[in-house]
Amino acid sequence: MKLLEKLSAFAGKYFAVWVIAIAIVAFLIPDPFLPFGSYITILLGIVMFGMGLTLKPVDFKIVFMRPIPVIIGVAAQFIIMPLAAFSIAYLLKLPPELAAGLVLLGCVPGGTASNVMVYLAKGNLALSVAMTSLSTLLAPIMTPLLLLLLAGQWLPVDPVSMFMSIIQVIIIPIALGFIVQRFFPKAVEKSVSIVPLISVLAILIIVSAVTAANASNVVSAGFIVFIAVFLHNGFGLLLGYLTAMALGLNENDRRAISIEVGMQNSGLGVALATAHFSPLAALPSVWGAIWHNISGPILATIWSKKPVPEDNAAVIPAAKVPSAVKAGK
Repeated sequence: MKLLEKLSAFAGKYFAVWVIAIAIVAFLIPDPFLPFGSYITILLGIVMFGMGLTLKPVDFKIVFMRPIPVIIGVAAQFIIMPLAAFSIAYLLKLPPELAAGLVLLGCVPGGTASNVMVYLAKGNLALSVAMTSLSTLLAPIMTPLLLLLLAGQWLPVDPVSMFMSIIQVIIIPIALGFIVQRFFPKAVEKSVSIVPLISVLAILIIVSAVTAANASNVVSAGFIVFIAVFLHNGFGLLLGYLTAMALGLNENDRRAISIEVGMQNSGLGVALATAHFSPLAALPSVWGAIWHNISGPILATIWSKKPVPEDNAAVIPAAKVPSAVKAGK
């Protein structure tokens, strides 16, 4: 178990490196990875089950104690990112499948990796966890609705089918994970430190499968998609911070909201694009999985060297730091 814990921490620490490496291998030698495409939904369900194992009622405490920052953050998540994706897709004149895929990336909730980045950036971790959890719970409604409004001009969108997909691959696994850790807390406590390793392996397989399926498209569309994802992520980080600042939130909250808004649940984007659009439409989310885990650590490192004024600091007792974050998830 100790070895697995060390491997888990190592995998989480160098996640971006592994994602880039597996994407390159899958691009150069796609055939061995193609069969994994059939298991994308199951793999994402495993990742979400892991999130459920680490989710606790205290994670929602801030929603009731300080609801305004959470409301601002989640609203920014579902306004800034979808509109930024739509605008970039329109301005860059992306082909229909790529445009719809970028908008889909903008419409999914925040990813769990953002919690780690906020922790490292000395932001408000409690706010970050609450935003991730709440935006994920809202995803079955918000993601299909926003996608229908913004991406319907490029590809047909079936909001009911997408709603059911999100329930199956996100809500049910999270609920099961939450139930397991409530009824078997000791067993979960002993094994939760290896959850990041399982999640990293699952996401790596997802990235390899979609990269392999798009091997022929990466050469022709890879650069323009990367530019689109780069701009999308940059606007999210910047506008998230500026929104929080304009509404009078403190530096802790600004950092949390910036990172939460800018980093998306790329795995969900891949799964939904593959299931409802095409492998090509999943390419923006694959680039998102790579780039978000590069830009996030860069920004977190910069902020970690800039102390937050004491009156702005959100004091988070060590015991309340999610175990997944401690392990480097």
